[in-house]
Amino acid sequence: MASLTIKNGRVIDPASGLDEKTDVVLSRGKVEKIGKVSKPSGKVIDASGCIVAPGLIDVHVHFREPGQEEKETIETGAASAVNGGFTTVCCMPNTRPALDDDGRIEFVYTQAAKANLCNVYPVGAITKERKGEELAEIGLMAKAGAVAFSDDGIAVASASVMSKALKYVKQTGLPIMQHCEEPSLTGGAAMNAGPIATRLGLGGWPAVAEELIIQRDVMLNASIGCRYHIQHMTTAGGVDIVRRARKAGQPVTAEVSPHHLLLTDEACSGYDTHAKMNPPLRTKDDIKALLKGVKDGVITVLATDHAPHTREEKELEFANAPFGIIGLDCALSLYIKALIDTGTIDWPQLLAMMTINGAELCNLEGKGTLAPGADADVTIIDPNESYTIDVNDFASKSRNCPFNGWNVTGRAIATIVGGSVKMQREAARSK
Repeated sequence: MASLTIKNGRVIDPASGLDEKTDVVLSRGKVEKIGKVSKPSGKVIDASGCIVAPGLIDVHVHFREPGQEEKETIETGAASAVNGGFTTVCCMPNTRPALDDDGRIEFVYTQAAKANLCNVYPVGAITKERKGEELAEIGLMAKAGAVAFSDDGIAVASASVMSKALKYVKQTGLPIMQHCEEPSLTGGAAMNAGPIATRLGLGGWPAVAEELIIQRDVMLNASIGCRYHIQHMTTAGGVDIVRRARKAGQPVTAEVSPHHLLLTDEACSGYDTHAKMNPPLRTKDDIKALLKGVKDGVITVLATDHAPHTREEKELEFANAPFGIIGLDCALSLYIKALIDTGTIDWPQLLAMMTINGAELCNLEGKGTLAPGADADVTIIDPNESYTIDVNDFASKSRNCPFNGWNVTGRAIATIVGGSVKMQREAARSK
C-alpha cells in the first residue's frame, strides 16, 4: 500500500496528549510517523487550517441489517459513517433476527468487509431475542468478535437477569451497554412527561424511568464490578447518579447524543415525528446538567444512536410513529455546535470523547489514537467550514433527521480508513 502524508494540519491525538502543527505519515495500513516531513513520498494531503485527528468512533449505531434493509444496510450505514468522518462504528443488536449468537456476529463482519468502507464492530444481545428472560450465548459471541453486549431499544428489566448478565459479561472483559428504561413507567409514552405532553395529549415518559434503571444497575454492580455503560443518557438525575458512582470508584461510563444536547421536548410541539426519540427529548435543565456532565468528565463518550426509519413510518401520526433519528452524516457538526461553540469543552476534550474513550470502552485495539503503529484511521476536520445541513446530501438510506436546514460550522472533509481515503470533499482537494 502506497504511503500517504498529511501535511500542515493541527494534529490532535488526545490519547498521547499531542496538539501541535505537524505532519502525519501513513504506510502499510498503520501510522508510521508523526513529525515534519521535508520530502514526502506517495500521496500528499495538505491539511492547512484543518484538524488532523484519530478516526472518529461511534459506539452506538443501528444499521438494521439483517431484517430491515429497507431502512439501512451495513453498507449504507458505513457510507453514512464515512460521510460524517467516522472510521469505526459499533452496531446494535436489535436487528431481525437479533444479534444473539456467534453466527450473526460473524455475519456483521462479513457484510462490513464486503462494503469495505469503515470498521463495523457488532454488539451482541444480552438476552436471547432481546426478550430479557434468558442470557444469550455471551461467551461464543465474545469469541466471534462482539465488542460489547446490549439489548438496546429495551432495558433488561429483570434485576435477576441483569445481575446474572453483569457477572457473566465481566468474565469476558467486555462492557454491558444498558438502555435505561423502566418499562412499567413508559407504556404508551411518546415523549417526555411534562406540560407539553399534556397539552398535546400524548403519553408522558418520566425522567425517573431512566434513573431507576441506572440506580438499580449501579447497586447491582457494586459487588460485581462489570464494566457498565449507560446509553444515550438524558436526565439531570441520571448525571447525578453516575457522578456519585464514578466518585465511588465504580467502573461506570455514560454517553450522550447530539439531539439530547441541542433539542428539548418543545421540538415535539408541532407533532413533528422527527423529534420523537427513545429516550425522549427532555428539558433545558436536563441539557444544562448533561453539558455540565460532559465538562466535568462524568459523561465520557459521544454517540449518535443513529436510528434509520423509512419516510412512510415517520409520516404516521406522532403516537404511532417509530422512535429515532439518523445522525452519522452530521453528528460532528452538531457536537461542535453544542460543545465547542458554547465553550463547554475544547477540541482535545471533544476528540477524546469521539476517539480514544470509545476505543477503550469497547477494547478496540489500534483504534482511537495516532500513535506510531496504530491503525491508519484518520479524520481531517475543517473547523471553519460553514454549511447548511441537507438530508438529501446524506449517504444514509433514510432521511429522518430534525436538523435538516440547520446552519452549522465545522465538519469532516476527509475520512481515511486503514490508510485508504474513503471520503474527501472538494474543499479538501483544493487546499
